[in-house]
Amino acid sequence: MKVGTDGVLLGAWANLDFYPDSILDIGAGTGLIALMMAQRCDAETIDAIELNDAAYEQTVENFEASDWGDRLFCYHASLAEFTDEIDDKYDFIISNPPFYTSTYKELPEDRAMARHAESLTYVDLLNSTAKLLSEQGNCAFIIPFEEEENFLKIAAENQLYPNRITRVKGAVNTAVKRSLLQFSFLKTEVIFSELTLELSRHNYTEDYKSLVQDFYLKL
Repeated sequence: MKVGTDGVLLGAWANLDFYPDSILDIGAGTGLIALMMAQRCDAETIDAIELNDAAYEQTVENFEASDWGDRLFCYHASLAEFTDEIDDKYDFIISNPPFYTSTYKELPEDRAMARHAESLTYVDLLNSTAKLLSEQGNCAFIIPFEEEENFLKIAAENQLYPNRITRVKGAVNTAVKRSLLQFSFLKTEVIFSELTLELSRHNYTEDYKSLVQDFYLKL
């Protein structure tokens, strides 16, 4: 599993100003987002879930090699199994869920599972999130922009309401590609914004650089 722009964006963008004490990363991959949460805040408990064997091993290895290993733990389980077995509630839940359904057959099986929506549907993701989230908690996701309307509808069915939406463009003259979404159980006025990543190839915007610079050695 490579470190992708989506995961870094979500980990940097998520609002942690309410000082969550417990965090859950659904679909850890390499453990990137959970590690970013540990770097960004003092939450005592930062858990992750990863079903894929190789990704789980990589996440554990990365957790143990980090400066925050005492606060990080990865469960080797599906989200359904985890949701059924865990009674705890989390103050913040974060996920870069699988997508790219059209490329499923072209990818090796482990990569395809990570990218294929059928391995974790938005319905299952948001249903479990609603069950695992504390009453005053928040959750955040990054999804393809074309899925935003559907995702918001499913979230509302689980009494999860958006409070921040940032739409992401790769370059100035390109279409919106991603949606960054943060929800809670409280209905609030939604703060909308737009983020452009590049002015030209590898010439990043100041907005993007200021958002993610704490997580790159060079940018």
